[in-house]
Amino acid sequence: MDMPQELEVWYVIPALRKAFADIMLKRGLSQKEIAKKLDLGKSAVSQYIKSQRGTEIRFDKKMLEKIETSVNKVMKNTSTTKEELIILCETIRKAGLLCCFHKSKEKNLKNCGVCKK
Repeated sequence: MDMPQELEVWYVIPALRKAFADIMLKRGLSQKEIAKKLDLGKSAVSQYIKSQRGTEIRFDKKMLEKIETSVNKVMKNTSTTKEELIILCETIRKAGLLCCFHKSKEKNLKNCGVCKK
């Protein structure tokens, strides 16, 4: 059984980074500018934009709005990407979305109880 933190590192954070990169690209930032904002290499940003990374999780409209708010803060330099990723991961955990994803990855997982809301 994977630990919730492992799921965040392997799936959630990449999906959030992909969402950040997609939003920033739509706003006209270059891959180089996105890489700087996300503190990533240009090749990683390229993989996110080409959907070669971070595609295991799809966010609903409500979560996408929260991600958009986080991107706004990063773009205005009122917060860092790392701070926003931490906040978004906590939001995902509290909403029970991590538990849902965990159960979808491990079909035999019934009453785990590891993920606390």
